[in-house]
Amino acid sequence: MVETLKYKVIKDKKQYDNYCKQLECLLSGNSHAENEDEIDLLTVLIEKFDSETDTFEESDPVVVLRSLMSEHQMKAKDLVALLNVSKGYVSDILHYRKGMSKDIIRKLADRFKVNQKAFNRPYELVLLPLRSNQLNKHIHAHGLSGD
Repeated sequence: MVETLKYKVIKDKKQYDNYCKQLECLLSGNSHAENEDEIDLLTVLIEKFDSETDTFEESDPVVVLRSLMSEHQMKAKDLVALLNVSKGYVSDILHYRKGMSKDIIRKLADRFKVNQKAFNRPYELVLLPLRSNQLNKHIHAHGLSGD
């Protein structure tokens, strides 16, 4: 009797997408313990394909990070510990208020076993409006007031 493998090394994007969907289904179910080996195997296959190809070609780095956090069941506090930065800094990254430094990119790529390019793409940051006291300091510092 010939036994066929349920999963094989990922060879193309279609197979990659299929395995990602299967992993999502397994992770969204309640029986993680029953499927632990299957989840581990799919994760290894997906991470291997990610590291060898640029599957995040057009993706926003923050979207990629959030997706990987979800896949690995990580919360913002886990990133704080991993990156050795403040909660505020992680929050700023996840809410597009600050970009990722080279050190942060290196740590994330190493942790998630993906190419650094996944996090090293330009993306728009949210500009927060200046509060009135900050605006007044800015005006006086640059000699813009009518005084």
